[in-house]
Amino acid sequence: MPILKTKKALAQMQAGEVLTVLATDGGAPGDFEAFCRQTGHVLLESREEDGVFTLVVKHK
Repeated sequence: MPILKTKKALAQMQAGEVLTVLATDGGAPGDFEAFCRQTGHVLLESREEDGVFTLVVKHK
């Protein structure tokens, strides 16, 4: 679900803008790496704290 919401949010953004996503799904970091690799967006940061993943994506 975080990827779908991210895809919709990025569609409303301009190139170079940055989106921060919070997720609790343990698979989120890998999903976001694959999503960015496939779409050309850049995963600037991926970290976990207390079970919450913070993923920072830069629009291509």
